[in-house]
Amino acid sequence: MALPIDADAEVARALAAGRKPVRTLGFDAPRARLIAAGFQPVRLVAPRLAATPRADAIMGSAEIGPRGRRLLEALVAPARPHVPLLITQADNDQAQIFAALRELGRLGEPVPEHVHFCDLLHLDRPESHRYNAARLAQLDDWLVALGGTRPDAASLAAAETELAEQRTLLARLDRERIAGGVAGSTFLDAVAATAVLPPQEANALIAGLVDGTGAVPEGCRVLLCGTPQEGSELARAIETAGGAIVGEYHSWGLAFAQGVTTPPRVQSPRALGTRLAELVAARAPDLVLHLAIDGDEAAPWDIAAIKRALPDGTRFEALRCGSIPDRAFALSIAALLAGAEAPLPVAPAAPAPARPAGQGGQARSRKSLSSVADVNAYNREWFAAVRAQVAAGAPFALTNANTPQEILRAMDIPFVVNQWWASIVAAKQQSRRYQALLRAHDYPSDVEAYSAQGLAALFDNDAANAPWGGLPRPDFVHAVATSDPTPKLFEEWAGAADADCFVHERTIDPRPDLFADWWAQLPGHWDSVLEPERIDLMLAEMRAVIARLELATGRTFDPARFAEVMALVNEQEAYYRQTRDLVARTIPAPIGVVDSMPATMVPQWHRGTEWARDAARAFHDEVAARVDAGLSACPDERIRLMWVGRGLWSEMGFYQKWEESHGAVFVWSMYLALAADGYIRDLSGGRDPLRALASRVICMGDELRMPTWAGPWHVHEAETHSVDGVVALQDADPFVVRALRAAGFPVLELTADNFNRESEDGAAIEAAITAFVEGPARARSEQRHAKG
Repeated sequence: MALPIDADAEVARALAAGRKPVRTLGFDAPRARLIAAGFQPVRLVAPRLAATPRADAIMGSAEIGPRGRRLLEALVAPARPHVPLLITQADNDQAQIFAALRELGRLGEPVPEHVHFCDLLHLDRPESHRYNAARLAQLDDWLVALGGTRPDAASLAAAETELAEQRTLLARLDRERIAGGVAGSTFLDAVAATAVLPPQEANALIAGLVDGTGAVPEGCRVLLCGTPQEGSELARAIETAGGAIVGEYHSWGLAFAQGVTTPPRVQSPRALGTRLAELVAARAPDLVLHLAIDGDEAAPWDIAAIKRALPDGTRFEALRCGSIPDRAFALSIAALLAGAEAPLPVAPAAPAPARPAGQGGQARSRKSLSSVADVNAYNREWFAAVRAQVAAGAPFALTNANTPQEILRAMDIPFVVNQWWASIVAAKQQSRRYQALLRAHDYPSDVEAYSAQGLAALFDNDAANAPWGGLPRPDFVHAVATSDPTPKLFEEWAGAADADCFVHERTIDPRPDLFADWWAQLPGHWDSVLEPERIDLMLAEMRAVIARLELATGRTFDPARFAEVMALVNEQEAYYRQTRDLVARTIPAPIGVVDSMPATMVPQWHRGTEWARDAARAFHDEVAARVDAGLSACPDERIRLMWVGRGLWSEMGFYQKWEESHGAVFVWSMYLALAADGYIRDLSGGRDPLRALASRVICMGDELRMPTWAGPWHVHEAETHSVDGVVALQDADPFVVRALRAAGFPVLELTADNFNRESEDGAAIEAAITAFVEGPARARSEQRHAKG
């Protein structure tokens, strides 16, 4: 049987032979379990497609990489055979693909008939192991429903024996490679074959390779690392250029052959550096080559740790490239093998997003509320107090916005929210300087840039320019693994700061059918509509965090104090809900987003305090007074606009550019609306406040970006706010845009984001919005007014 194996052809061969193939997306798919149940696992990899028109139409400009788009393109192809599909959470793209398929199915579009999402976790914690046991039991149920046999101890042991033999044979093949008897590309093809063929056939194939290969030409000895290579094309291009691949350490290479199933996104950069240093000592490569493929955002966060770990004198180079070698890749590799330094990344850089407004001289926003000035003044005083507390010896934590911050609040541990700090860095025009600081320490400045500003602050020795005096060095850094780079970023951050790091697992709701009206279900029924497995895991992790904080600080977590914090949060968010409803039903709107955004978000950073509750109440009372007095953001309001995406915090005046000229008011943004609907958790009936918080943390972000939830909610909000037009940033979820259009709302999609807005195309953006306001938005407004 010739290598490489064609997986699609193998599916057809398996069906013809009467076997039961199941396509697996994710190298961590439990192959032994599938084999024990009577199935033949056949891995699904991204096809080598030049274009992905179906996937692009579905996903729009959503943050899903080229590999994810090619996978989705293949999965929605009309001619694809009806073979069961198992998807894992090996990377963030795969979770997005599952969510997209689930929503497409809900909308009645053709998708694979049998799809199961097995939400396997990989952090080595007892809580994660218990969670995995529940998910594997659900996988067994699915396999039985498909006609398989429920795996038992005997069948699992038999399958594991076959796979262990496979690993032994691959180890022999690897030794042949080190000795120069097998090409590195052949080894990758052999690994791929084990994920496609029945075990006995794969084992026979590998045994033949061990016995029957000849000498490989000598050349520059290359050790590969970085993004998992699903194919051998890049390796063959390196060999064609004169390289001899003596090893690689990634999830479709030596790591897979050794039975390692830890996804790159949760693989420790330090542990990876240590493993590569061992391989360098054992294999004596001339070059360690790190490839970040197809826009992989996790791999670049390994580079600093790898460079620290490699022995002195080891040559290390890093490239960014596509999964298929092109002329630029060939030229780069030729230069590297000849001894030149790494050229610039060969992958074409994404075009800079257009800037929504012109450079410099931006008009300041006009605020209608005095309470906004009050909260901004408080924020400065608070941050100065935090710096003073830390200088006096208090412990200090840095957390991402979606973590259970209320634990820190209840334990009186000062903390700063990472995304708030990034907004301060941007507002003080320090983002470029901070990006340079990251690059100087071998960290990427263009991957997870917004969340990396706190790490950059560790290296900021310029006291004169440090925003607000600078960010204190944290003792604790906390995050949820909601993106592929997050665990690596926070591990590196903790190492640089000598801080304790805790990254919560990100779990995915795998149910094929989900309720859409989450805003009505979650506040009062959170403990019955969400999966107990997900709540239980987060609750256990939160208790682990509490134990670590108590041990490190000597402070005690008081459940009664925590209950008070949660009650204050509910009061605060209830005021936001009342305020949101006032804005929705009042025409003309009493305020626009230039008031609602800061009036909401500044107190949200202080959630669980009396000050934040009182600030939310003052905000509501001032808006209610404006309603009673007949005051409005724009007395001549004719068009009501919705803003979808992150806010333009450093350019708030942008939102008011069309008020005087067109009577167009931005009345909605996600900040007030999500505060109104996403945070409240009813604690009546003796319900556990800690469990309630866990139920909120596992959902954060789903409300805005999970297709089955985000689309219906935005439509509901557009309808209740009498919206005439929607302006969406490029980070807007494509299913949100799709749902809004299907509901009859005109949508203008911008090619701009809220952080990297460096082009001079602000005039074009403003012209596009003007045309949108004068055209589709005005037409819908006229229809709305005609209906009364």
